[in-house]
Amino acid sequence: MSSFARHRIPDGSAQSARLVPPERWRAALRHAPLGMILSIVVLAVVFTWANPRFGSVENLQNLLYQVAVPLIVVVGTTMVIQMGSIDLSVQGVMGASGMAWILMSPNSRLAVDFGPWAWVAALALGLGLGLLAGIVHARLKVPSFVVTLGTWYIGLGIGVLLYGNGMLPSLTSETLARWPTRLTLGVPNAFWLAAAALGLGLLVMNYTRLGRGILAIGNNETIAGAMGLPVASIKIMAFAVAGLLSALAGILATMQLGSGSPDIGSGQLFTVIPAAVIAGTALSGGEGGVVRSALGVFLLILLNNGLVLAGVDPDFQSGIFGAILVVAIIAVSWPLRGRLKVAK
Repeated sequence: MSSFARHRIPDGSAQSARLVPPERWRAALRHAPLGMILSIVVLAVVFTWANPRFGSVENLQNLLYQVAVPLIVVVGTTMVIQMGSIDLSVQGVMGASGMAWILMSPNSRLAVDFGPWAWVAALALGLGLGLLAGIVHARLKVPSFVVTLGTWYIGLGIGVLLYGNGMLPSLTSETLARWPTRLTLGVPNAFWLAAAALGLGLLVMNYTRLGRGILAIGNNETIAGAMGLPVASIKIMAFAVAGLLSALAGILATMQLGSGSPDIGSGQLFTVIPAAVIAGTALSGGEGGVVRSALGVFLLILLNNGLVLAGVDPDFQSGIFGAILVVAIIAVSWPLRGRLKVAK
């Protein structure tokens, strides 16, 4: 059996894949994010009681629309965090890729339409920035938070360069501008795109050598290397996937806004990392998973939406949101305090 196969670990579980079926089910139940699911249900009930509009079909569709962009981002971010590293480049990659995409799509500044090549170019840009971060981190042994902070500013610089001194480019294609909000089976297209990204993350983490390698590195990088795993290559690939997904999120955010901006990813970093952490994805690596992180995103977006509909004063919303976030992070981190380490 290959070293990768020995590290096949189900999402959020450290149990061996060789468990017999009944034991697998018990292990899955034991490691299931029941606390997160219960928290989401309780908050939904409370907010619906405070304002019945919260439980309306229109608001639920709005929630799915709002969750789409951070959901795409958190899939890639979680892969990096599960290695014990961190990716701070999200906002820069989103801004650069979003600007590249809109300037190659029908827009108010340039009379061009490169069609699918706009997607290819924007995604390739995000992939390239991710590869750059991964190579510098893995080959030159530079801490990931330093490298990705630099990549953030490189992406921001590219976005500003593409912006130039003119007005922000707007989408002139009604089809593209309205696509994220259009419903398919009662669900916004934006969410279906995010669901596809989540499915990709599950596939990679549970059924590929890359996913098993990521978990092995997160559990113990030294042992993973001693077992013959290509640690540097795995790290580079993980950062590349994260960059690719950040680029996809940048394109979707640009479509939702209807115009390009180097700052299109502003605030996303402070949604996805807390979402991953409160859902049990340890910054020390080896714990959690993309499903948990996705639930964390749902919780934070639901909380923000509910506070608005509950009529909480805007001046207090940030304070309440932050207080709940701190309590949730402490609750998750306290049992693991003896094992936590600084992200590298």
